[in-house]
Amino acid sequence: MQRTPRILWADDEIELLRPHVLFLEGKGFHVTAVNSGVEALELLAEQVFDLVFLDEQMPGLNGLETLQRIKEKRPHLPVIMITKSEEEHIMEEAIGSKISDYLIKPVNPNQILLAVKKNLDEKRLVSEKAMTDYQREFRELSMQMMGRLDAADWTAIYERLVHWKLELERSDDAGMRDVLEMQFKDADRQFSKFYQTSYEEWMAAPGDDHPTLSHRLLTERLPQVLADAGSDRPVYLVVIDNLRMDQWRMIEPMLLDRFRVVRTEPYFSMLPTATQYARNALFAGLTPAEIARVYPEYWVDEDQEGSKNKYEAELFDQLLKRLDFKGKSGYHKVTNLAAGRKLVDQFHRTKENDITAVVYNFVDMLSHARTEMDVLKELAEDDAAYRSLTLSWFEHSALRELFDQMAEFNARVVITTDHGTVRVSNPIQVKGDRKTNSNLRYKVGRNLGYKASDVFEVRDPQAFGLPRPQVSSSYIFAREDDFLVYPNNYHHFAQNFKDSFQHGGISLEEVIIPWVELDPVESV
Repeated sequence: MQRTPRILWADDEIELLRPHVLFLEGKGFHVTAVNSGVEALELLAEQVFDLVFLDEQMPGLNGLETLQRIKEKRPHLPVIMITKSEEEHIMEEAIGSKISDYLIKPVNPNQILLAVKKNLDEKRLVSEKAMTDYQREFRELSMQMMGRLDAADWTAIYERLVHWKLELERSDDAGMRDVLEMQFKDADRQFSKFYQTSYEEWMAAPGDDHPTLSHRLLTERLPQVLADAGSDRPVYLVVIDNLRMDQWRMIEPMLLDRFRVVRTEPYFSMLPTATQYARNALFAGLTPAEIARVYPEYWVDEDQEGSKNKYEAELFDQLLKRLDFKGKSGYHKVTNLAAGRKLVDQFHRTKENDITAVVYNFVDMLSHARTEMDVLKELAEDDAAYRSLTLSWFEHSALRELFDQMAEFNARVVITTDHGTVRVSNPIQVKGDRKTNSNLRYKVGRNLGYKASDVFEVRDPQAFGLPRPQVSSSYIFAREDDFLVYPNNYHHFAQNFKDSFQHGGISLEEVIIPWVELDPVESV
């Protein structure tokens, strides 16, 4: 049985407010009324209350002094200040002391009830409204997914599913979250089919209904970004490796006090949705096969030692030359905390650049570390926890300080990524020789053994913009939440990697990724 909410009301004229007290009790609330701040503090030391109404102008210990002492003992207890005064400094002091609401006397019963519901029932009311709205949209999305969809349609569907995932995770209704999860899986399944049947055509040439892919992203969009910024404003291209759409939605509000969004247009990661391919293609403005052919010195094959992305700066320079860019450019990669702090300290030097690319690798490292470290598996046990961990990192990161400096420089800022990541759960058995790569979402090699219906197979890599390491090499890609496991110690590795976050294959989460353009709010 649900507990009756308990309200403490402190006012030196409490007898005059007796009708309001009776009104609230008639609405199902338990109200304890006292005449002073001292009495209120004594009761709070002995009993549990859900909400406090506090008169600001009580004799003796006034409302603001009582409020301060309440917050010292019960910092999360909602307190609603009631006063006859409309003086600005009193309001500012009360707000600074973290009141939950502020009412001006005389108050009427409906004002009181609204304030109570806002602070005690807000979560329930918002949850119920979200569930009702999603139930309606569930049917609309389901019907839409039964039709013929293009890339723009799938982008819109994915953004709505992400919206509902963030909305419903605050709900106590696990059943509704399960319904959303089932719809998400259905969308992933149908999107994977769409991507698989359309991808070769997309790679062949741009089209009006084709999505922007990794290797065309900067060629298509960067010239306009530079033109919009003009000659007197720097541009920053910030690539946060492995940033999913839902993670971007979590960190976006933390930037909106310094920036406004001037354009948001997600794009599609190419295959494999992995850093070696997608990010090299992004900075080069070329497919991986074209990079290997035109700039062989800048391409590192799967079986070669060392970093697969150590030539991004050189590829970016070559792209800017092909775009006939005449200005000054820079490139910085941050792979650890020390590098992030160093860039913050020296960031003022980038102000003279017309464009500066900044690659931040933390989110990608987080997904890899979660696979290998038990403590991170517990901290990010599911998608919601993974998002929360990303948000916590960003809040305290050097990257957030870099954004503050970009705002100070009145810069045009682009935030994007190279691919997303998906939480895998279904192992698929494959066979490969010793030279086959280790990624769990795609394989490239000779004589790969697999069931054709389990994967997306690419027997002609060149048609898909991919290098062919050997004459007989082919590629296969996992779809939805599948992951690829070798027969040796199959059960051990299947169990070990289940529920880990992986990338390289085809899913909504890996493929449809953010492109966001920001301007500082001061420039509005």
